[in-house]
Amino acid sequence: MASWMDNILLLSDSYKVSHWRQYPPGTQYVYSYFESRGCDREGWEEVVFFGLQYFLKRYLSGKVVTREKIDAATKIYAQHFGDGQTENPELFYKEGWEYILEKHGGKLPVKIKALPEGMVVPTKTVLITVVNTDPACYWLTNFLETLLVQVWYPMTVCTNSRYQKVSIQKYLEETGCEDWAPPGGSSFKLHDFGFRGVSSVESAALGGMGHLVNFMGSDTVIALSAAKEYYGAKKAVGFSIPASEHSTITSWGVDGELDAMRNMLDQYPTGLVACVSDSFDVFKACREYWGDALKDKIKGRISETSFGQLVVRPDSGDPEETCVAIMKILLEQFADDVTETKTGHKLLPPCIRVIQGDGVDYESIPKILKRFKDEGIAAANITFGSGGALLQKVNRDTFKVAFKCAEVVLENGEAREVFKDPLTDDGKASKKGRLTLQKASDIVSYSPEDVYKPRQGPDGVKGGTGFLHFTPDGKYVTVASGRGDPDKDLLVDVFADGEVLKASADLICGPQATTGGAGMCDGQGPKSCLNRFQGS
Repeated sequence: MASWMDNILLLSDSYKVSHWRQYPPGTQYVYSYFESRGCDREGWEEVVFFGLQYFLKRYLSGKVVTREKIDAATKIYAQHFGDGQTENPELFYKEGWEYILEKHGGKLPVKIKALPEGMVVPTKTVLITVVNTDPACYWLTNFLETLLVQVWYPMTVCTNSRYQKVSIQKYLEETGCEDWAPPGGSSFKLHDFGFRGVSSVESAALGGMGHLVNFMGSDTVIALSAAKEYYGAKKAVGFSIPASEHSTITSWGVDGELDAMRNMLDQYPTGLVACVSDSFDVFKACREYWGDALKDKIKGRISETSFGQLVVRPDSGDPEETCVAIMKILLEQFADDVTETKTGHKLLPPCIRVIQGDGVDYESIPKILKRFKDEGIAAANITFGSGGALLQKVNRDTFKVAFKCAEVVLENGEAREVFKDPLTDDGKASKKGRLTLQKASDIVSYSPEDVYKPRQGPDGVKGGTGFLHFTPDGKYVTVASGRGDPDKDLLVDVFADGEVLKASADLICGPQATTGGAGMCDGQGPKSCLNRFQGS
C-alpha cells in the first residue's frame, strides 16, 4: 500500500492533533472504551465482535513511529493548520512523537483489551478498552480512536452476515431439510458477491473476512489472502465455482443463448457450475432450455463416478416473485426426480439448484424463503449471492458504535470518572470509570441501587446512577466505575507496547462464541467461527 497509509501519525482526524493541550493539567492516563450503543435495524440486539486483529497487525504493531514519519507529519500538519499562505507548526505535538521514538523505540505505549473475536454479545456492552502505559503519552489513547473505531466495519458486516445465516437456517429447518454437513446446510447458502461494490480493496478484505466467519462461499478473493496474512488461516477459507456473466452468454447472440448454455455444461462437465439465465427471458430459459433441451445433459452430470450440479441464476425482476416462478417451472420440468422433505416440501434433484444474486439482503432473504415455505418448496433449493447489500449497505450508525473516554488519572493519583450524558439524546450517555465485561452469573450479590439507571429527566443525576450495566437478556453485565472482578473479565489483553499479545486462534470460540441451531456454529464444533480459519 502507499506509504501515507503506513504513517500512524496521519491516521487520525485533524482535531485529534490538537488534543494534547486540552486535557486537565497533570493528566497522566486516559482510559477509553469502544461499544455498540444499539442497532438501527429492528430486532438486531446482538453483535459479532470481529476485525480488531487486522488493525493491530496492520497499523499498530512493531516500530510504527520513525524519524521519517515524524518529519512528514510535521510538514503536512504545518500546512494543514495554516491559512493557505502561512504555515502553522504549533498544533502538532512533534515532541510527543519524538518521545515515543526515543523512549519506546517507535512502539506505541498503549494497552488494549478486547472481547475474543468471533464472540456474539448483546449491544451496549464494552468491546474494547484502551489506556496509555506511559504517563507522558496520555494524549495517545484517544488519538488512536479514529483508526480503532473503523473496527465498526468488519464487525457490522460480520453481524449482517450472521443475521442472514440465522434466517436461512430457520427456513432450512422449517422446510424439513436434514443435510447439515458442508456443502449442505447453511454453510454455502449466502455467497459474497461484494468485491466490486465496496469503497476500496481494504474494505473488500475486511468485509469479506467478516462474511467468512459465518459462511464458506465467496467471490471476494482478497479476503482469502487477508485471512491468511492477518488471521493465520492455513489455506483458502472461501470457496467458489465457475460461473458465467452476461457478457459470456450474450456474446453468442440472441439466437445463440441455448448454445451458450450448452457450452457451459460441456466446458465444466463435473462439479458445480453457475449460469446466468435472464439475459432475455429467464422463464423461457428455465422451461425450454434447462428444463427441456438440456435436461438430459443436466441429469447426466450425476453418475456412479462423478457429481455435477447446474446452478441457475436469475439476475433481474422482483426477487421474491421471480424466484418462486422459476422454482415452480423447474419443479415441474424435473418432476420425475423431485423428492419431498420430511415436512412435505419439494426438493429438486441434486443435479440442479438456483442462486438468487440480485436484490438480496437481510430483508429479502426471509421474504423469499417464507414464500418458498408457504408454496411447499424446500429452502435447500436455493442459494443467495449478495454484493453491495452485504459489504457496503452498512455504516457506523448501523450499530451506533462509539469510542468514549471513561477515566483520566492525574499526577496526584486522583482517578476521575469521565462520561457524557447529553440532555438532548439519552442514547449517547456513556459509561464511567474502568470497565469489565462479565457473565451476569458472576455477580452474586448486589443491591437495586447498584444497577445502572439513566438520568431521570433534566434535573436527574448526570451520568445516571449505579454501575452494573446488565444486558437485556440478562446474560452479561458491563461493570463500571472500577467495581468489576479482573479475574472474571471476558476482555482479554490483546496488545501492549507495540506487541500483539494474543492472536485470534488463541481466543476465538468457547461456549459463548455464537448461537444457532442444527448446522450452525454453537461454539462447540471444530469448525466454529474463526476456528475455521485455522483449519481445525
